[in-house]
Amino acid sequence: MKVCVIGVGLIGGSMAIDLKESGYATEIIGVDIKPDNLDKALRRRIIDRALPIESGIAEADIILLTVPMDAMLHLAPFVLNLVDRQTVIEVGSAKQRLLKSLEDHPQRNRMVAAHPMAGTEFSGPEAALPKLFENKSCVLVEEGATDPDAWVKGLEVFEALGMRIVQYDPAAHDLHAAYVSHISHISSFALALTVLEKEKDEKSIFAMAGGGFSSTVRLAKSSASMWAPIFEQNRDNVLDVLDEHINSLAKFRSYLIKNDFEGITELIQKANHIKKILG
Repeated sequence: MKVCVIGVGLIGGSMAIDLKESGYATEIIGVDIKPDNLDKALRRRIIDRALPIESGIAEADIILLTVPMDAMLHLAPFVLNLVDRQTVIEVGSAKQRLLKSLEDHPQRNRMVAAHPMAGTEFSGPEAALPKLFENKSCVLVEEGATDPDAWVKGLEVFEALGMRIVQYDPAAHDLHAAYVSHISHISSFALALTVLEKEKDEKSIFAMAGGGFSSTVRLAKSSASMWAPIFEQNRDNVLDVLDEHINSLAKFRSYLIKNDFEGITELIQKANHIKKILG
């Protein structure tokens, strides 16, 4: 099974590592717009060969499209134009706009639309990790738009990565992704901006940053080139959850102004209910 990874970064590189180590992939072909990424991936043995996109697609059985969402809009139809028997798996973090743009493409049936819910704040092939996806959820959408044999290939890939499979329609995926993933990144970016604006002494930030701050602001290290296009393509859902988040912050602010610490206690206790879901 030859796998071509288009976009050899954190996600594509991590998928490549585990597909090779699991024995599912016999060869990993790397395609990337940045020659430096390919050099790093070759040195780390994440990929076996680097090829131009046309050659990589022609030789592969499975094509993993693991690029930022703005690039995905342009690359997905280009890649589908080049496939015949192959299975294309796109792993974008927003679905509605992309899939709407592809619904009339003659090769749409060769593509599996997926979102593996895993990642870190780092990017590039040097950030690729083994077992990144193990025991994480992978959302698959639009089974009916995909040929059965391609769908089976998609299931095989994510099972080889050790993932749990769930299915949503594109609208539900984007809604829940905004609530769970996208707002978390905005909150982290905003917290980092707040601290950088108010605390000008970088040494004090380093000295005072405990586990709570570090874990909360960790996502603020994430790449702008990856996240800005996600926010753009899921704008309406992100705005909806952001409004609710601002409302929650306003409640804390109001209770602090009023010295109402019973109210703050109630808000914290309500928030503690998340433990029933996440453990």
